[in-house]
Amino acid sequence: MWKGQLTGQVSAISIVLALSIAATSAVTETGTLLTGKDAMGDWTKDAPGVRRKITVQDLPAPSSNALAINFARVARRPADARLQVPPGFRIDPYADGFRDPRFLLTAPNGDIFVVESRGANRIKVLRDTKGSRKPDVVETFATQGLNKPFGIAFYPPGNNPQFLYVANTDGVIRFPYQVGDLKARGPAQQLAAHLSPGGLLRGGGHWTRDIIFSADGKKMYVTIGSRSNVSDNGAEADRARIFEFNPDGSGQRVYASGIRNAVGIAFHPASNELWMSTNERDEIGENLPPDYISSVKPGGFYGWPWFYIGNHPDPRHKGKHPELAAKVIVPDVLVEAHSATLNLCFYTGDQFPSDYKGDAFAAFHGSWNRTKRTGYKVVRVPFDHSTGKARGEYEDFVTGFVTPEGKVWGRPVGITVAKDGSLLISEDANGTIWRLSYGR
Repeated sequence: MWKGQLTGQVSAISIVLALSIAATSAVTETGTLLTGKDAMGDWTKDAPGVRRKITVQDLPAPSSNALAINFARVARRPADARLQVPPGFRIDPYADGFRDPRFLLTAPNGDIFVVESRGANRIKVLRDTKGSRKPDVVETFATQGLNKPFGIAFYPPGNNPQFLYVANTDGVIRFPYQVGDLKARGPAQQLAAHLSPGGLLRGGGHWTRDIIFSADGKKMYVTIGSRSNVSDNGAEADRARIFEFNPDGSGQRVYASGIRNAVGIAFHPASNELWMSTNERDEIGENLPPDYISSVKPGGFYGWPWFYIGNHPDPRHKGKHPELAAKVIVPDVLVEAHSATLNLCFYTGDQFPSDYKGDAFAAFHGSWNRTKRTGYKVVRVPFDHSTGKARGEYEDFVTGFVTPEGKVWGRPVGITVAKDGSLLISEDANGTIWRLSYGR
């Protein structure tokens, strides 16, 4: 174990760097597959290589846990903090000093765009000009026109985008962009009226909005979560959905509905199928209902607020809309309840072993409605690459964001594949970005 003496001249990030390097060789791969109730444990059971598979048959009966209030006790990153990763991988500090770094996106030239959301309302660009695997250039790309920005996307897709689209909490804007720009080359441009403030994407409730374009650039997809936990009143009109638009904001249609809060969306690189990372509802059980990571079926209905995980009725809406019960889609991958799964991405790089290509990685932010904490980690969702389908399980990949005493120092949010094939992960408890790499 690293035993350097701490002095006032040594920065916290260099301390964690030394410790994170040591952590790589200290991890033992368990390969354990947990199923049923065993798969629904708390963060103390997390470790790289631990796999979990939760099925519909494993769901407990609903019961109120409205009083299970267990907010993250956020602490400063301890000097001896150690993140755990699978053998052969290492994780190192990449950059810090951010305020609410919620979304990461890799530009065609390798620049990393960082969305600083609530309070900051800012987009930054990071660039590594020295090949040091850390950015030495940090510029503010834009501050104008931003209101709780979250998802961003380049358009058109490919190596020569002309715009950076930004999903604010109350609409979508875009900035003129050319590869290599460190600052927006023009003011924010508003899209169609229903994507302007006061239009379709209204603020309140779940505030994050993700955005992505189809591979051919013909369609744009935007998420909007519910305003409430499980209300079905008029305030929920046009909420809990994924919308499809033309790139100029016209051609609006509901792509999928009944999705309480799809925080992250991404297209599978081989199948071009849209996938989502979804926060389910609270207050009906310690282990209920699971959050989920799933493909999105065009026109699909996923149950919220009347049903969950298939045709299971929410007891608060018992007897309502029986005609919808048979239409509810069961998600592909169920994850521990109250994990708060946020951004996801598919691995498209060449640095990790070949069997990782096409697998998904997701950031679990951690939630509040559970006596024993879940979340606060990054997981891998393996796919059967012969069929293009998820195997239905997920694997702990980066753990250690919670101290042994239960204090949280890291809450993973953003995730992107860097140009060199490493994985960059942001966490917003202490405003840091980490670099997960293999064999280097």
